[in-house]
Amino acid sequence: MSALLVVNGLGKAYRQYSSEWQRVLGWLGLRRKPAAEHWVINDVSFALAPGEVVGIIGHNGAGKSTLLKMITGTLHPSAGEVHRHGRIGAILELGLGFHPELTGRANARHALGLMGFSGEEIEQALPQVEAFAEIGEYFEQPVRVYSSGMQMRLAFAVVTAFRPDLLIVDEALSVGDAYFQQKCFERIRSFRKAGSGLLFVSHDLNAVKLLCDRVLVMDHGRCVFQGEAEPAAVFYNQLIARLSEDAAAAMAPDTGFGTGEARIVRGWLEGELGNPGPFAAGERVDACLELQCDTATPLQTTVGILVRDRFGQDIYGVNTEYLGNVLELQPGQQQTVRFALNLNLGPGKYTLTAALHSQDHHLEACYHWADALLSFEVAGFRGPRFVGLAGLGAHFSVDAAAEQAASLIYAERIEN
Repeated sequence: MSALLVVNGLGKAYRQYSSEWQRVLGWLGLRRKPAAEHWVINDVSFALAPGEVVGIIGHNGAGKSTLLKMITGTLHPSAGEVHRHGRIGAILELGLGFHPELTGRANARHALGLMGFSGEEIEQALPQVEAFAEIGEYFEQPVRVYSSGMQMRLAFAVVTAFRPDLLIVDEALSVGDAYFQQKCFERIRSFRKAGSGLLFVSHDLNAVKLLCDRVLVMDHGRCVFQGEAEPAAVFYNQLIARLSEDAAAAMAPDTGFGTGEARIVRGWLEGELGNPGPFAAGERVDACLELQCDTATPLQTTVGILVRDRFGQDIYGVNTEYLGNVLELQPGQQQTVRFALNLNLGPGKYTLTAALHSQDHHLEACYHWADALLSFEVAGFRGPRFVGLAGLGAHFSVDAAAEQAASLIYAERIEN
């Protein structure tokens, strides 16, 4: 089957003219050179196939929302082409253009009408919209009294009432609660199995890595990376660390990225018996890092670790700043540090990422980010068994008063 979406050399420029007459002449097809021109999107190309999920990530102002508006046709491009096939469902802004004085039901009916559905189809879909949104009596109240989360629930329920060929979601799910987000993801997965494509914009890298087959990284209106989700997330982390080209080149490609004032020379894991793994769930494990300082003066730094599962989802992260420790590295010396972990992880394969930076995050001065520095496996249990990614150390008890009451009820039943 042909691609659902083909974007070829897409660009958008905002132009200023010396007079409004020149602008009008431009509208009529008579080209006039603008006094100033600012390209917010420049030469973006990609395609999306049936059943494929493509993510778009980038910092605020990178051009993500403008790109989506041109794809859906709500904004006219200055250059390039967009070819769409099939019906598109899109949530570009919170509220989907809902009228604040109309009820949720009336807004849903109106929005579905604008999407091209007949009156009969709309009336058949409204009970499903109401059930999926789960906003109760608010469905019959004006949208102006809705919270942002309730607006998102109604918008998603309306857009997905009928399966679109291409679903476009721009950050809308970020305002929903965890329960409803999971519900939305399940509907998206069912659409995907049926052949729908998804264009997904989010700052939530975990959601991007979980959902997306391919990811575009946007920066200042250009697509600066296009590839699988995990390397795209690494590239994005490097991008938002605000590294110069020289600083980014200070690290070899296979050792991560950073400015290089301090480096993670190597890392390893030690179990309770000194074993390098596999480890048992519940075992104490030391994450060891050998650090090198390459400055002429002592360097105060934060060192952190991040454990991810085999899907690239962040499971647990911590750093010395969170733990209330100050680490000072001496010039030209190597120093070994340890993070003692209770490895209450479910059986499976994991990676450990390590980082050195100046504060409690890597966005200001990132000395060294070593993505997936180590791989390890958890197999078997040391202590109580459990199901899932993490052991939460549950303890079971029966309330004494409740137990006594239950015994009396049971005794009365026996007597009768």
